[in-house]
Amino acid sequence: MSPEQASLDQLVERLERAAEQLRSGDLSSDAAAGLVEDCAALAAQASAELERLARASQHEPLPGQDSLL
Repeated sequence: MSPEQASLDQLVERLERAAEQLRSGDLSSDAAAGLVEDCAALAAQASAELERLARASQHEPLPGQDSLL
């Protein structure tokens, strides 16, 4: 697993844990609001990481697609 994939997996795990906490109903409204803000930040990080991975993969030739020169 690449470091980029590990980072993305870690962000997903954190989002899943946060979702579990929110669904549990054990949080106060203030704590839930804070956790929602944290989730938004984590989602933004995951989105940026996915965008970076997508751009990096565009520069790699597809298997069997060698350069002509």
